Amino acid sequence: MLTITRRDPFRGLTALQDQVNRLFEDSFFRNTGADSAITTWAPAVDIHETEQELVMRADLPGIDEKDLDVRVENNMLTVRGERKFEKNVSEDNYLRVERSFGTFSRSFSLPNTVNTEAIKAEYKHGVLTVTLPKREESKPRQVKIAVASNGSK
Repeated sequence: MLTITRRDPFRGLTALQDQVNRLFEDSFFRNTGADSAITTWAPAVDIHETEQELVMRADLPGIDEKDLDVRVENNMLTVRGERKFEKNVSEDNYLRVERSFGTFSRSFSLPNTVNTEAIKAEYKHGVLTVTLPKREESKPRQVKIAVASNGSK
């Protein structure tokens, strides 16, 4: 007697999806006690360039200025800090915690065109702005062109 088996091409995909779902549920939705609201995070950063400088802006709402550290070492700009979990409300009273808390560190490789001696940082309204001026020799400059008439020296 011949047995016919129906082949399901999506069987393996469904099993993989179930495993991924379990991974996310275990990692993000399991309540592990006092540290459950504290997760790893990295602030959003924008970097733009002008003829004179590079400017980096990082969104850091709710962070005290004293909890920020901005350093330049070996042509690497590093911003570190910590957003602390609010202890004035009991954890049992929270219905939902979506904001990230804890320490963070972001590092950015700087081009050789940056004058590392003149870097400035300002923290205002929850936004850290780091201004990285370019070296004079790397700034664009206009060159005058001498025009000679045909046949004359």
